[in-house]
Amino acid sequence: MISATKLKSVDFYRKIPRDLTEASLSGAGLSILAALFMMFLFGMELSNYLTVSTSTSVIVDKSSDHDYLRIDFNISFPALSCEFASVDVSDVLGTNRLNITKTVRKFSIDSNLRPTGSEFHSGTFANAVKHDDEVEGESVEGSLALTTHNFDNYVHQFPITVVNFYAPWCSWCQRLKPAWEKTAKIMKERYDPEIDGRIILAKVDCTLEADLCRRNHIQGYPSIRIFRRGSDVRSEHGHHEHESYYGDRDTESLVQFMESLVASLPTASQKPALEDKSNAAENAKRPAPSAGGCRIEGYVRVKKVPGNLIISARSDSHSFDASQMNMSHVINNLFFGKKVTPRAMSDVKLLIPYIGSSHDRLSGRSFFNTRDFGANVTIEHYIQIVKTEVVNRKGHRLIEEYEYTAHSSVAHSVDIPVAKFHIELSPMQVLITENQRSFSHFITNVCAIIGGVFTVAGILDSILHNTIRMMKKVELGKNF
Repeated sequence: MISATKLKSVDFYRKIPRDLTEASLSGAGLSILAALFMMFLFGMELSNYLTVSTSTSVIVDKSSDHDYLRIDFNISFPALSCEFASVDVSDVLGTNRLNITKTVRKFSIDSNLRPTGSEFHSGTFANAVKHDDEVEGESVEGSLALTTHNFDNYVHQFPITVVNFYAPWCSWCQRLKPAWEKTAKIMKERYDPEIDGRIILAKVDCTLEADLCRRNHIQGYPSIRIFRRGSDVRSEHGHHEHESYYGDRDTESLVQFMESLVASLPTASQKPALEDKSNAAENAKRPAPSAGGCRIEGYVRVKKVPGNLIISARSDSHSFDASQMNMSHVINNLFFGKKVTPRAMSDVKLLIPYIGSSHDRLSGRSFFNTRDFGANVTIEHYIQIVKTEVVNRKGHRLIEEYEYTAHSSVAHSVDIPVAKFHIELSPMQVLITENQRSFSHFITNVCAIIGGVFTVAGILDSILHNTIRMMKKVELGKNF
């Protein structure tokens, strides 16, 4: 057995007899200051322990081959008609999707970006439009040529006026011309304007009547529009609400369509019935755009490889004047990946204040083609995307977002001008991980604070006590 005396010899904390210790006011004040300082440092260390810290690393993107990137957009084009606006995507792997409509919506807007009606529906039509076989000889002029001065008079005079807005240089217009003139002659013989007067076929040369075509929002040639007298007149503007024809362009189809329009007119014993009862005729026409601009919104899914999102005027049976196309636009919204809820973003911002600052950096920006650039101007955006993930201490993903940088430019094009978004994803991703502090590290720091402050305070107290003793001896005249 170890004796009590030997056991006491290993005591680290040997005691001084109480009657040998002396309390002083300076020591008391220093002790109070030391205690307050200990509490302050303890509070700082506790706050640091409770604060969540993060570490940022750059790793190779972990996306698999089956992962797709979602692109959400809302873009307003004040000078692109919804009638021909097309959203296309392509990539370096050969993907080429044209005129996406399933996940895209269009709304007619005016030049001030204000909506002018409900959603514009493009409808579904066959790509191949049938025309008459070419025949020798000149076609007979059967349709009436309209100008800015007599257009409104004729539209108000006849119950139905069908107008072919064309351009002489347009190849599709040239293919339509024989059938159109022949159809006009047939309808004139069946429904003489002087006697019957229910329908008339006319034409407008948009190279000569640019203002008239612009007023009716003509951007593709030929555009066949159906004007109805009476109930389709806008009282506030005097302009006509009308429909567009998108059916076949051979003589037989045109005559059949015109007959269906006449059949829809009311007789003396019928109430007005302006809607066509023929299914074929209904499928061949749809409301014309009520304004010259278009707001395009929706989303597309693309592979995570370099590619393009292109918005342009597109049609398989119309021609466009590239010098008159204006692809100016305002990006109301453009972001990549899943939409992060505001609540989730605010929670993450408490941890990482700088996150989310570049996930929609093009939103709200305007890109206008001024006359200084000239004609045939394409507006291009070069976008580089980096994936960012935030993972908590348990390994669960808090958010996944795609931040990007964007550089925009204008370029002259030999083809139809477009708005093009070049998209390139970085092969690397940013991983932000939430770190958990060790409790043992916290306890160690607390002990270091208490012991360190206690030791330093003891040294200061000793210096202060000895200094006061020496000053008293000097006052008493004692020698050292």
